[in-house]
Amino acid sequence: MKYSEIMVRYGELSTKGKNRKGFIDRLGSNVRKALHEFNAVKIQANRDRLHVSLNGEDSDAVMDRLKMVFGIQNFSPSVKVDRTFEATAQTAEQMIREQIKPNMTFKINTRRSDHDFPIDTNEMNTRLGGYILDKFPDLTVDVHQPDLVIRVEIRGNGIFLTSQVIQGAGGLPVGTGGKGMLMLSGGIDSPVAGYLGMKRGVSMEMVHFFSPPYTSIQALAKAKELTGKLARYSGSIQFLQVPFTEIQETIKEQVPEGYLMTVQRRLMLRLTAALAIKRHGLAIFNGESLGQVASQTMESMLAINDVTTMPILRPVVSLDKTEIIKIAKDIDTYELSILPFEDCCTIFAPPSPKTKPNLERTRNYEARLDIEGLMRRALDGVKVSEIKAGEEFLNQQEDVFAELL
Repeated sequence: MKYSEIMVRYGELSTKGKNRKGFIDRLGSNVRKALHEFNAVKIQANRDRLHVSLNGEDSDAVMDRLKMVFGIQNFSPSVKVDRTFEATAQTAEQMIREQIKPNMTFKINTRRSDHDFPIDTNEMNTRLGGYILDKFPDLTVDVHQPDLVIRVEIRGNGIFLTSQVIQGAGGLPVGTGGKGMLMLSGGIDSPVAGYLGMKRGVSMEMVHFFSPPYTSIQALAKAKELTGKLARYSGSIQFLQVPFTEIQETIKEQVPEGYLMTVQRRLMLRLTAALAIKRHGLAIFNGESLGQVASQTMESMLAINDVTTMPILRPVVSLDKTEIIKIAKDIDTYELSILPFEDCCTIFAPPSPKTKPNLERTRNYEARLDIEGLMRRALDGVKVSEIKAGEEFLNQQEDVFAELL
């Protein structure tokens, strides 16, 4: 069946009161960005629904994109027909013929926004239901829990029929919750944390620490490709590549081994907070889950968080590894995250890091360093790029290596 429109229903937006218009406008903008490749598509964001007019574009491809836009509760592909009962009945018959199963029940649900149309909702339900029963004698009506609902919407510009309700991503439109900075490693947890933050309406920027020659160009490409996976939920994401080699080498030389990880993560947090202030971020996000590794005990969090008053949000803090992996697989980041390209967090990891670092000792060890100079040079070397939905970087690196060989 060739669909002419997709009718989008809002999720939590219905609870937003005076802010509702702003949320709907943002969702409309995000949908336009997600569907930018479909040149003929037209989008109209109304108070109660958002309408995507396909104008001949591939409905399946458009719906695959819509499934990833936060703020959409569900949507229905619909067929536009002439404003006559006959055209409505013929299309309803075709819809049922394509989906009918033994012992199926159905229901007709009519909405009439154009009250000048001569058939009211009750009459349309009765007449159309009777027509369907004549065509399909094995069907029965169930108004409470039908297997199939034919929805009929009577508008001024036509009658629209749909029989499917496809679940959306839920959550809030990206951008309605302010800007956050995600500390993105190459692991499993941080992309999941970014996804969960974006689902609550946060516009994320990725902060990735890169330590050449200790970390490879593949590790950087992997982080960028993970960003491309997350960008499917917002259209594009800013990627901030922070040089970290000098800081890691200096810490390794001047800080006792047990405190290497703690001081290193304090510097990462200092840099992320500085970037957030510069780029108008409101909070820092990371993938820490309580008690998993040395840097994720509460004692470590206390010693590391000491360097900033900016909110640090941990969307996966109470999840176990199995739960995090499930989400990573659902959002298609897991297989990429487990590729064996080490990031800077693992390259300089000591064999026995302190799981309960002392705050005062941590401060004293860090005081040995030229914090201001190290940070200034790192911030001066930050590279910012925009990564769009689905961009691939690892394959590009493989092509470069193949040419060199």
